[in-house]
Parts: sequence; structure tokens; C-alpha cells
Amino acid sequence: MPVFNEAQHLPETIAALLAALDNSDFDAEIVLVDDGSTDGSGAVALAAARGDRVDLRVLTQPNRGRFEARRVGLEAAEGEWVLLLDGRVVIDRGSLAYVRERFERARIWTAHVDVHGNGDLLAAFWALIAELAWSDYFDDPRDSSFGARDFDRFPKGTTCLFAPKQLVLDAIRSFQSRYADLRSANDDTPVLRWIAEREPIHVSPGFRCVYRPRTTLKSFVRHSVRRGVVFVDGHGRRESRFFPAVVAFYPATAALALATFRRPVVAPAALLAASAAASAYGLLRRRSAKEVASLAAVTPIYGLAHGLGMWRGLFTIVRERTRSPGADARR
Repeated sequence: MPVFNEAQHLPETIAALLAALDNSDFDAEIVLVDDGSTDGSGAVALAAARGDRVDLRVLTQPNRGRFEARRVGLEAAEGEWVLLLDGRVVIDRGSLAYVRERFERARIWTAHVDVHGNGDLLAAFWALIAELAWSDYFDDPRDSSFGARDFDRFPKGTTCLFAPKQLVLDAIRSFQSRYADLRSANDDTPVLRWIAEREPIHVSPGFRCVYRPRTTLKSFVRHSVRRGVVFVDGHGRRESRFFPAVVAFYPATAALALATFRRPVVAPAALLAASAAASAYGLLRRRSAKEVASLAAVTPIYGLAHGLGMWRGLFTIVRERTRSPGADARR
């Protein structure tokens, strides 16, 4: 469990994990990697697990990002099988029992993720973009599996992932980020694609969790920018079906910026058009009135923040590739 300033969520996350373990017959340990938290996350986690039958170890490191925190935790873990779990995730009580009955013939499971909405437009948006992006699955949630060929058509992530430890470690060690600073690395898509090239990944409502999204405007925007940065790292590769969209994004948005410079009215018109298009798509997909309202209100904000993140990612890659060897030596 990689953690960075998740103290407020950890008691519920750990309580749900312990309940899921109690409902299965796994002999388990919990390895939590505190990635430079300043809110006492490690101490909160230890208090939440105190007295339980499961040992919890806290490893601490300076802030190096979730990718490195996961690698450190995996290398420290003693079990043959691992569950990767994020601090904001509440695993369903029956999930581990579900995969326990199947893991000898279906070894890799990525969770069916429900987003905790609580009536919030921002939270509803996080759920919608997943459900609309992977409608093949979410229109009819069922036991499914996918490999490299249909990888981009199913939901997946390392937010809640059950798999053989060595396989995940091999995937992590094989991945080369486009960023020198791994805090910006895409820590799930390339790793899971590497795994899917070797054996199928399974997803099912029987193995599920609840994700608690960021719902303040400031945290939403910051997270959206970060998603843009990691999107470039994960999908700016020819093997992704989103690669053409990544390539087309830069000239299209550059042209839009130039048009806005010449005629400032273009920018609000573009944002209104994005809102209208998102609403129309929601209506076409027969989403509820509240969901359509979420798409209309939040899509322009998300699109702008995500786009800024994609540009930041490109600038970072260009800067790192054009930096002279002497500059690296002087650092």
C-alpha cells in the first residue's frame, strides 16, 4: 500500500482490508510504504491495525512517487501473491474470498471500481469518465478477461490489483518511463500492458472496491493535471489505441491557442462547445439528468486541466532529452 498524506482515509481503508482478509483464508501481512507523508499516515495506519491478527509493517522513504513506493513495497513483501491497494480504496468484504476460489486458474485480477459519489458533481464525473471510456464492460458488468489485443477496451489499474508478486515485480522492472523523475511516471497502464502480453487479466463485479475521489475544486484540478502528465507517459506509445489522439492533441490545441490569441472569444466558445458535446454524449448514452449535468459542468474544467498536464508532460520530455550531458553532471 503506497501512501502519501492519506491519514484521513487509512482507518476505513485498513478496516475494510482486514474484514476482507477475515472473510478469506489468506495468510497475509500488510506492507505500507509511507512516501514522504507529512500528516502522520504511518502512525495512523499502525493504530488502525493494532491488535489484529495481521501484521502491518510501515516502510518510510522520501517522496519518490507511487511507482517507486510500490516497487519498494513489493520487494519487501514476503508472500508469493500480492494485493496492490491504494490508500483511498475500500475493498469489498467478499473480494479476496472471490479471487481465493479462482486464483489458481485465473491468476491476475484488476478490481471493478465503484466511485464514491455522495451526490457530488465532481465525484460523479470521475465515475462517468470510467464508465463511458470502457462501456463494453460497464454497460454489462460481468466476469471478463482481456489480453494485449483488447487491452484498451477494459477497465484496469493498480489501485486494487491481485497478482503473483514476481510477475508484477518483473513488469515494474521492465518499464521505462519517459520521465527521469518517476513521481510523474504512469504507474499502471504500461505495467499492466506488459503483464497482459503474457497472460490474461481478469475483471469482475465479484472482485470490487470503492474509490474515494478528490472532490474539492483545487484537488480536482491538481489531480486532473497530473492525469494529463501520466497519460502522456502511458498512452504516448504506439501500442496504445489512444496514441493517435495523443499525437493529434498537440497541433489541435496549439491551433486553438493561436486562434484564441487572435480572437479571445474563441476560448469561451471552445469551452462551451466541449460542455455541449459532453452533454449530448451523455444524453445519447441515456445517462441520468444529474450525470448529464456533471458532464456539462465539469468536462471543460477537466479538459483544460488534463490538457495542461499533457503539455507539461511534453515539455518535460523535451527538456530532459535536450539537456546536455554536462548539465546532468553538474546536478
